Amino acid sequence: MEAAVSKLFERYERLFRQALAGKADMDEVASLYASDVIAASPAGVMSGKNDEEFKRMMIQGYEHYRSIGTKEMMLRHVRLSPIDESHCVAHVAWRATYARKNQPDTKIDFDVHYLVQVLDGEAKVFGWVSGDEQALLKQHGIG
Repeated sequence: MEAAVSKLFERYERLFRQALAGKADMDEVASLYASDVIAASPAGVMSGKNDEEFKRMMIQGYEHYRSIGTKEMMLRHVRLSPIDESHCVAHVAWRATYARKNQPDTKIDFDVHYLVQVLDGEAKVFGWVSGDEQALLKQHGIG
């Protein structure tokens, strides 16, 4: 399980960086996720299918990140909490770097907790839980 999840988040980081550079392959991005996904944050709970609408939402998300100056997303650490032989929570520590006008770049560390399923050696995200991203960005003068 650890090797499959590690490989998943290495791809996740690489694809996020490509998206920040405006070079996203949305089919490859979508392949990180299961057929259905759920997300929870202080903004609410969302669920849906991994379909064309999901890809459009992801494109909009990447566009938003670029518009607020996100330059880089770096994977710092992944820790697993196994649930059973096919499922775990991946506690992922990220570091985002933001460009700011007339100021040095700002780096922000944050965690996201991903629900991951591993079938036939392949890991896919089927959900995530995150903190209040907007409040964190505002606290650092971004957005």
